[in-house]
Order: sequence, then structure tokens, then C-alpha cells
Amino acid sequence: MKLLSFKYNGVTLFGPKVKREEAVWDVLALAKHYEQTQFPKTIIEGIASGLDFVEKIRKMVERAEKEENIQYKYAFTEIEWLSPIPRTPKNILCVGKNYLDHATEMGDEAPPEKLMIFTKSPTTIAADEQDLPIHADVTDNLDYEGELAVVISKEGRNIPTQLAYDHIFGYTIANDVTARDIQTAHGQFFLGKSLDGSCPMGPYLVTKDEIPNPNDLAIVTKVNDEVRQSSQTDKMIYKIEDILAEVSRFVTLEPGDVILTGTPAGVGKGMNPPSYLKEGDTVKISIEGIGTLSNRFVKV
Repeated sequence: MKLLSFKYNGVTLFGPKVKREEAVWDVLALAKHYEQTQFPKTIIEGIASGLDFVEKIRKMVERAEKEENIQYKYAFTEIEWLSPIPRTPKNILCVGKNYLDHATEMGDEAPPEKLMIFTKSPTTIAADEQDLPIHADVTDNLDYEGELAVVISKEGRNIPTQLAYDHIFGYTIANDVTARDIQTAHGQFFLGKSLDGSCPMGPYLVTKDEIPNPNDLAIVTKVNDEVRQSSQTDKMIYKIEDILAEVSRFVTLEPGDVILTGTPAGVGKGMNPPSYLKEGDTVKISIEGIGTLSNRFVKV
């Protein structure tokens, strides 16, 4: 199932994409219509219910289709897209240098010996097709990083690798936008990774049942239609189950947590000479089975 978050008439809602249509079901309206009083009111609450939440949505949609209750679906042209996870309960967890070719292009002779984790502020979250600030007042080294993102559904600490997927709700696309000069000047990642709007995600949150092997997906990043990154998630050094197992040794994972799994080679800093984002540039990141995340960078 492809879920999205959106606003309709100024109200924040969520629901699944309508099959074979550029439209979305308003599941909160369906739940009210079908008197489903225990149905989750937010997508984070729903995610915490795991695939039971997905099954409830599926049954309501099937009933609505059978009864032709089309008043509960809206065309994409009628809605304002939001990030599938409009706000995480905590910071966004990110894996650094998880592709050998990216570690090499960043000047490392070898990948990190240990899993490298940093965070981004929740205020970085932005939506598909949203114009993003170029932040020219603080940086001229703004870079892109196309990544597969994992969304957690079940709380866990010390998660065994063989049980990691029990804690996953689904997957989306993220752009780990980074101010390289700020990152270098401050000697750490947080500020350079946490400019407002520097983590667009979307367009959909795809449930894990639709992506049986997230460790083998094609990922492509284009800047103004020029291919910059083209890789497969099977090139990740730490696979998704390894990431969850290692992170959960130290941090309790909770429903709605988002983990960015790293970016392959082809970032602007890795080019010769470096090629950073400019005002008016459009970045499109496509991942097999999920879709395409697109954003334009503008002066605000």
C-alpha cells in the first residue's frame, strides 16, 4: 500500500493512493462514515498498529469502492502534499558513508570501521514537490544525497538482526540535503545537516509487504535531469537489518522514527570540480517500488 499525508481544506489528513488513479482516499472520513471509532487519528498512531492498521484501511477502501463512495477520495490536484511522516517523534537518524564508493569520493581511504550515525532536526522535514530554501545567507555549498528511508512501527531495544523487519512499517525516499561548508567549519554534522527544509521525504510511504527486499532496489538521483547518482541498495555496507540491530543497542527505536540508510556516490562534493546546488535547481530522486521525490531549490 502506498500511503501519503496531505492537507485538504487546511486539514491534515492521510490515506492510501487510489489504485490506477491520481487520487487519495480520506481514511479518516471513511472511518467516520463506517463508524470505526477506534481507528487511529494520526498516521503515527496508525504506524504503531503495524499491518493491522493497513488491513483496516484495505477493508474500508474495498467497501467504499464497492459502494462507490467517491466523495471520500480527492484528486491530487485538490490536495497539498505533505511528507508521509509530517513530524517524527524524535530526530531523524542517518547513516553516514554507508556506500563504499561514496566514502571514497569523500576522500576516505576506507569506509568507517563502525556504523556512523548522525541526526537531523525534525524541522528539516519537507514534502514532495515543495520548493526548498537554497539558504544562500549561510551556505554556498548546499549538496544533495538521495537515500532510502526506513520508517519504524514497533518499539525496540537490542533488536536481533533476524527480527529487524518485525519493527519496520515501510519505506520512503529522502534527500539528505547538506551544507558541506557548515559541516566542515563546525567539525560535526548536525548544523550542516539541519537547515530548515533539508530533509524532504516522499512522495509515498510504501508498506513493507510491497517491498520484499529493500536491500536490492535501484536508486537514481537527477539534478536538472542530469543523472548524478545511479546505484543499488545492495551496495550498502550495512544492510537494513544490521542498521536496526546496531542502532537499537544504544537507542530505543519508536513508532514513527525515520532512519536514512546512506547515499551512494555522485554527490556534488564528489565531482571534480565540486558542483553544488544553485537557485532554481531541481533534484529528483527515484527508488524502485516507491516513486520519485522532486524538489526545486529557491531563494526565500
